[in-house]
Amino acid sequence: MRKLILPIVPVCLVVAPAVALAATEAPGAPGSPTDASLVSSASFVADPFQPVEALSQAREAVKEAKRESRPEAAPKVTVSPQLEAIAACESGSDPTAVSSTGMYRGKYQFSTATWQAVGGSGDPAAATEAEQDLRATILYEQSGPGQWPVCGS
Repeated sequence: MRKLILPIVPVCLVVAPAVALAATEAPGAPGSPTDASLVSSASFVADPFQPVEALSQAREAVKEAKRESRPEAAPKVTVSPQLEAIAACESGSDPTAVSSTGMYRGKYQFSTATWQAVGGSGDPAAATEAEQDLRATILYEQSGPGQWPVCGS
């Protein structure tokens, strides 16, 4: 009995074991596939360009999934002169600023509780500047400058 040795192609790893196993059995043996069923079940192996195409499609699917999973960018907010003054006073307008105690974070020196109350998540100092501007605008519209007792008056 002659054994057929098939090259292993990474894209075909799922099919290669079934084809190799089927090729070791004698044709017509009980439970062994016919030559026609081998061709139909593994026909993409015969086309040398299809695995490349399948790999290309898989890469494109991964790229699409990444695009869909990206968080939406915060809408551009026009920062009022009052908020600009608050940011300059609180952090020198540095979106990555952290207070000496670590309790207040970001351009507007949000506490974690206040940040979450206006829809923020995670660390305010790690958020984009646009996100911080948006959250500060929401807070300012809801509560006015009193949220920044030193710099808001």
